[in-house]
Amino acid sequence: MKFKPKIINDPVYGFVTIQHPILLEIINHPYFQRLRRIKQLGLTNLVYPGALHTRFHHAIGAMHLMQQAIYTLRNKGIKISEEEEEASLIAILLHDIGHGPFSHALENTIVSGVSHEDISSILMKDLNQQFNNKLNLAIAIFEDKYERKFFHQLVSSQLDTDRLDYLLRDSFFTGVSEGIVGADRIIHMLTVVNDKLVVEQKGIYSIEKFLIARRLMYWQVYLHKTVLSAENMLVKILFRAKELERNYPFDLFATPALKFFLKNNIHKLNFYQDKKVIEQFVQLDDNDIIASIKAWTNSEDKILSELCKKFIHRQLFRTIIQNQKFPTKLVTLAQKKLIKTYSFLSNDTVHYFLITSSVNNSAYIKSKFTIEIFDGKKLIDIADASDNFNIRALSKKVTKYFLSYDKSIDLSIS
Repeated sequence: MKFKPKIINDPVYGFVTIQHPILLEIINHPYFQRLRRIKQLGLTNLVYPGALHTRFHHAIGAMHLMQQAIYTLRNKGIKISEEEEEASLIAILLHDIGHGPFSHALENTIVSGVSHEDISSILMKDLNQQFNNKLNLAIAIFEDKYERKFFHQLVSSQLDTDRLDYLLRDSFFTGVSEGIVGADRIIHMLTVVNDKLVVEQKGIYSIEKFLIARRLMYWQVYLHKTVLSAENMLVKILFRAKELERNYPFDLFATPALKFFLKNNIHKLNFYQDKKVIEQFVQLDDNDIIASIKAWTNSEDKILSELCKKFIHRQLFRTIIQNQKFPTKLVTLAQKKLIKTYSFLSNDTVHYFLITSSVNNSAYIKSKFTIEIFDGKKLIDIADASDNFNIRALSKKVTKYFLSYDKSIDLSIS
């Protein structure tokens, strides 16, 4: 029976067409359906209430943009086979399959030394076995092992279909208009020169807008001080739960999948060597974390219960961000005040209610995959091609320092 293309109604692009039967099979697979239960922006909805879209939304949107990019390149005379098209669409569809719930918090707590990119590769290889090796080329493209390098750039680079979709989608659902980029315009300006994905010169202003939008979205949305507060409180909660599970006699409630990761030290090697680790990981989603935290509000451990109550009721730590490190004297003062306020805190545990760290961002990095402008004769890096001074400035890494502390104390910081 001939495959009839399926249509998904997407709030950002309208109708998205699924043109290959294997794509529909992958979308219907439990590994992919799990992405419906993982929010794209984690805890950002605590600041922007509309940010409830999922990684499922994003993966479908990125696939749609990949279809548009392939159509554009073919129209410009770039030969792309049906096999390459299908593999590219699979690669972008599965590029975030390895994300766990509240991914960045999870990567720093209940697992260690393994990134979501690593887990994506592992899951893609697992799926490849289930699909009788039909994902070989998609995996080669995803891991940048395919000879035609521009395919990998469409999946993962500084100007890829992943970034184009998440900027548009995150802007749409947060209501932050600064993130709106001309994705259609950018895609229509793409071409391939010397096996590199590049931008035609007339698209330079769209790229400038893209880079500026990315910078604004990072500081206004992804690294918003309240988002940082919530994410770091979640990290502290998971650390405490893991500590209690392994070192204290009482039994801590957790869903079975979360319990597995709390009880065991899971490192990168475990994902490759122990099939059970993957089996447990694909059971994890946002619901496991939130359900467990709700239960922990009644924990007999005062530190865990207090943190969880504050988290669930959005009584988040006050967070200050500045360009310089916070003085040691101020941090010490905060520790003393917290220990005095909460009798269950000590010098060894006060760090659960006080967080000092830093965040950094570079909107554009001159690296392996730069954004190059093609003027018809030669390729020029966007930072050199642009007459906008801000673009050159965006290539510098900006580091900011933040201090998060429980609102029960007053540090009188202006």
